Amino acid sequence: MSDQRDPAPYDALLLLSFGGPEGPDDVVPFLENVTRGRGIPKERLKEVGRHYFLFGGISPINDQNRALLDALRKDFAEHGLDLPVYWGNRNWSPFLTDTLREMVTAGHRRIAVLATSAYASYSGCRQYRENLADALATLRAEGLEPPRVDKLRHYFNHPGFVTPMIEGVLASLAGLPEDVRAGAHLAFTTHSVPTSAADTSGPASGHGDGGAYVRQHLDVARLIADAVREETGTEHPWQLVYQSRSGAPHIPWLEPDICDHLEELHGAGVPAVVMVPIGFVSDHMEVLYDLDTEATAKAAELGLPVRRSATVGSDPRFAAAVRDLVLERAATERGVTVDRCALGALGPGHDLCPVGCCPTRAPRPAAAGADSPYA
Repeated sequence: MSDQRDPAPYDALLLLSFGGPEGPDDVVPFLENVTRGRGIPKERLKEVGRHYFLFGGISPINDQNRALLDALRKDFAEHGLDLPVYWGNRNWSPFLTDTLREMVTAGHRRIAVLATSAYASYSGCRQYRENLADALATLRAEGLEPPRVDKLRHYFNHPGFVTPMIEGVLASLAGLPEDVRAGAHLAFTTHSVPTSAADTSGPASGHGDGGAYVRQHLDVARLIADAVREETGTEHPWQLVYQSRSGAPHIPWLEPDICDHLEELHGAGVPAVVMVPIGFVSDHMEVLYDLDTEATAKAAELGLPVRRSATVGSDPRFAAAVRDLVLERAATERGVTVDRCALGALGPGHDLCPVGCCPTRAPRPAAAGADSPYA
């Protein structure tokens, strides 16, 4: 096996995701897992879960992760990469701790971890690292020797993540009526987070005014907009906007909201909009409801032609990007210098989250970082 196919020192890959309910009876227990420790009454959770009930109580995220799992295994096999791939979730079955226990029992000792979040933020990175630390502590308490886990770097600007989104925007523009296509605006969307969380996202040296979270999204949006201009010869105005806010109204969150943005564009006489969910790996509930349902209904109310471009999902190019990230990190761990694929102005991200990266008010142990209690 050549270095290009050598995953050593890793003996497995873990796909780590959020999880979601797979039936009406799962919705409230799932939301109890998501909001554990916040003291939210069950009746309030039923109200919060109405989006899931509109879709039969089923989140699409688990099936999307199964598709990605299949795509990764297929890609690895086709390219001679002998690395088993497992899947574990933060909030629903298959639970992370159960999956890690299965992996340890199978003899895996050094595990690469791919989180289904491409950007730096507390909820998209640090919290997954905390979940990993909690799971490792549980295994240790059970008398099992915890494996070493290494989270793969952020992949927001990897060509295998960006290129499918560029093609998605081009397809969405082509699907607009010809008389409004040239004047269409691009609304790049991502999950809104509290401004305080955004400002402290990424390494401490880059904290302030949106932090790494906003900078990374702006870089991807600019990459896509520039590629669309080069392909079509048309300059489409664009803006980064936000969706899926869920916090208390008195706490500042990133704005503008996508629905407010659509109203503003309509008022300014913009003829059409393409919504581009760059902040999401797949078409899970926040895409299906907040964009395909709520924002699309707002656009219809305004009489504003709108299209929503595709997320990356299980695109073979994304699976190939994951293979690239695994082999890149493996070579680095073996002391081999490798070229790291990254588009845009920010370059490839760090392998090891530094101290102070995406902090919280009440710090908890986190794996796969410079401050990890585990090797």
